Amino acid sequence: MALRKWLSILLLSAVSTSILPRNVLSSGRPQHKPNVIIMLMDDVGWGDLGIFGEPNKETVNLDRMAIDGITLTDMYSGNPLCSPSRAALLSGRLPIRNGFYTTNGHARNGYTPQNIMGGIPDSEILLPELLQKAGYRNKIIGKWHLGHQPRFLPLRHGFHESFGSSNCHFGPYDDVDTPNIPVFKDDRMIGRFFEDFVINKTTGESNLTQIYIQQALEFIERLAKTDDPFFLFWTPDATHEPLYASAKFLGSSQRGLYGDAMIELDDGVGRILRKLLDLGIANNTLVVFSSDNGAATYAKVHGGSNGPFLCGKETTFEGGVREPAIAWWPGSIRPNQVSRQVSTLMDLFSTILDLASIPVPNDRVIDGISLLPTLLNGTTFQRPVFYYRGDELMSVRMGSYKAHLWTWTNSIEEFQQGVNFCPGQEVAGVTTHIQTNHTNQPILFHLGRDPGERYPISFHNREYTDNIRKLVDVVNEHKKTLIRGKPQLNYCDNAVMNWAPPGCEELGRCLKAPSSKPHLCYWPH
Repeated sequence: MALRKWLSILLLSAVSTSILPRNVLSSGRPQHKPNVIIMLMDDVGWGDLGIFGEPNKETVNLDRMAIDGITLTDMYSGNPLCSPSRAALLSGRLPIRNGFYTTNGHARNGYTPQNIMGGIPDSEILLPELLQKAGYRNKIIGKWHLGHQPRFLPLRHGFHESFGSSNCHFGPYDDVDTPNIPVFKDDRMIGRFFEDFVINKTTGESNLTQIYIQQALEFIERLAKTDDPFFLFWTPDATHEPLYASAKFLGSSQRGLYGDAMIELDDGVGRILRKLLDLGIANNTLVVFSSDNGAATYAKVHGGSNGPFLCGKETTFEGGVREPAIAWWPGSIRPNQVSRQVSTLMDLFSTILDLASIPVPNDRVIDGISLLPTLLNGTTFQRPVFYYRGDELMSVRMGSYKAHLWTWTNSIEEFQQGVNFCPGQEVAGVTTHIQTNHTNQPILFHLGRDPGERYPISFHNREYTDNIRKLVDVVNEHKKTLIRGKPQLNYCDNAVMNWAPPGCEELGRCLKAPSSKPHLCYWPH
């Protein structure tokens, strides 16, 4: 009863639609170090925003945010799947370096289900750890997904506060063979999905997004009253199956339940930006919106849109790794800017450290680079981007050219069962269902003329020979100096599931774990 009363209080006045003003003006006292908010969505595709061509134009706050800030058209995730992508963002390093990959099968995507034994290693230096040392107050709200055992939780890795879950909101489970996923407040469990934090899988109704919005607004308002700069990592997951939206937003979209979830998240973005403006701290707060990987095209109408790009989540084609991205900072980022700078979510690590005048760690390779010159001055520069799937380098981009060293969508067996990562997008010799090695003669695309990767440049074309040499040299240099991290996603064990998370004793909600039987995890794709 106490928990439900607490949830009711939290949700008071939570539901209200807020559209940003047409002309953003901000005022207020500057702080020594700017505040930072990263809004990282779950499985939201490049084509899900009105500014990127979504025909229903339902993301009014995000579209306004782009008008008042800068749109980054060529932003990439560090991986085409959730956990490795998030590890890459927070460490500034490719998953192959920080350990968020598996060697159980060639080029297989791994993540952190609740039977995973691994998680973010203590040896990795995460963004919130560095910000904490510089005097920032840090909070994560939503999905963590970098490991659920106590040593992997957010408060052990630089966050002062957290609200949300260490895992995805899968379920419901029976708490006998499989426990329901816990929800944490800081380092203590306060309930479980489907038991205390309800998701109605029949109607799609859940108040979770409203709770995450209220948590963000309360944190911002509280920190605005102090002299401490803050870092908010806002990671709601309503657009990941099972989809959900609160009652007010159900049926509000032309796109079905996925669109309902998007409209509610968009409303949350507007309310958070409005709070910054109302408190007079918008001109001292950098806000970045993006997504962890491409839309889940295999989910059909329960997944998002990757716009003109090929395939989706799980693949290293453009639809799997190119993300919507907007940066907003009134008074510092000029409005209505569009940048085609090739960028990655790992760049946020270096950008925010640069912003806060914190040195980048010099004892390891950092793959992210600072985008401050791009955000503030529109500067562009050449740099390579490497696309890994599990333990394999699949492709590389430099400038407008992208070379595929390997191609693979998913197995023919899985495809024949109806799991299609590239629905309606078969490209002969490219969207292969067998892992195909093109290293001796990579497939080359020009992403300016052919953003959908439909028309490979002929091997006999002078354009191919002139550009493939440069890309191969970049790949060879990358591989020559690569030091792989210890893989964290190889072993699973049902005994490490969320049977007895920290805090379960206080609630009387601990469950009995089975005997430990470690085994190699199976990763189908």
